[in-house]
Amino acid sequence: MQMKADAFFTRPCRGFTLVETLAVVALLAVIAVMATPSFVAWHVRDQVDARTKALASTLAYARSEALRRGTRVTVCRIDAARHCLAAGQPCGNGVSDWSCGWAVLAERGSTVSLLRAHPLLAAVSIVGTQTNLTFTPPAGQLIGTFRSFDIGPRAPSRATQGDKWRRCLRIAAGGRVRIVEGACGAES
Repeated sequence: MQMKADAFFTRPCRGFTLVETLAVVALLAVIAVMATPSFVAWHVRDQVDARTKALASTLAYARSEALRRGTRVTVCRIDAARHCLAAGQPCGNGVSDWSCGWAVLAERGSTVSLLRAHPLLAAVSIVGTQTNLTFTPPAGQLIGTFRSFDIGPRAPSRATQGDKWRRCLRIAAGGRVRIVEGACGAES
């Protein structure tokens, strides 16, 4: 019986030593530090893509509502209280582009009703026309000519520079929307 008890207590312990555990923690910290810029850049590009698609969807919605309702439908930049901003007027954070947020408004006679609104997203810059966009029946045409929006990170870092981090949203006079990768140039 004595032999069995000694064999039980002399068994080697299994587990990790403090040095091994600290080495693994240090390795994980190094990997996290190296991966953070890539994660931040990915997050910024995701925000740019999401905001581009949201604006394109809003414009398509406004055009379809002008057709469906047979009335003028306007897309405008808004402040925090969801009131349209005048051309060039900055929103609450001092920014005067479309990142303030926007709303879709239907006009029926003298009555204006809010159909849809998108809130502020300060991390993304949306530079384009400062005037409201109005779609008219019967064809849902946009008043004016071709318009475009240049969408990208507000504060580009070394990791988020270049055209692959920017999107160009073009609106034809007929009201159709097209998204192009890269900044808006003279032609595309």
